[in-house]
Amino acid sequence: MKLKITDIDALIVVDVQNDFMPGGALPVPEGDKVVEPLNKYIEIFEKRGNPVYFTRDWHPENHISFKGYGGIWPPHCIQDTEGAKFHPDLKLPLDNKFIISKGTSRDFDAYSGFQGTILNELLKERGIKRVFVGGVATDYCVKNTVIGALNLGYQVFVLEDAIKGVDVNPGDSEKAINLMLLKGATLTHLNDLK
Repeated sequence: MKLKITDIDALIVVDVQNDFMPGGALPVPEGDKVVEPLNKYIEIFEKRGNPVYFTRDWHPENHISFKGYGGIWPPHCIQDTEGAKFHPDLKLPLDNKFIISKGTSRDFDAYSGFQGTILNELLKERGIKRVFVGGVATDYCVKNTVIGALNLGYQVFVLEDAIKGVDVNPGDSEKAINLMLLKGATLTHLNDLK
């Protein structure tokens, strides 16, 4: 399947932050392996002048998702810390770059880039109808962002060569991919893009 990137397309890069990389507070195994393929996708979208949206966890120190505050995760991606920064090798474009912060208030968790953000409004404003989604983790924020986009009526392509899962339970990532496909997403690869 060959896909031509058009004016109705946007790229969404999910949570490629230091804390989700090997050695981080909440590491996704081989999470850093998404950076190189994502940079290639970013370059394709950037050359065409299409928008690229970067989601990030941007939590307060006492966030509800943290173990000490009733959640299931170790503290991660705390606002203005090294762990919350994007991976240093991730190439953020100079133009048409949008940073979407989620999970910014103490009492509200957000696995999807659409929860409690203006991502949908920004996409609608640009006339975007199709989104291409990659990043980490397949079984959490990628899955929820993809399903959120599908529920909002976007056609969604999951960048299979630019996602990695955390697999808290073995097989979680595979289940997440199957669920995304069941809901209507399409798997795609770099060589599918014209």
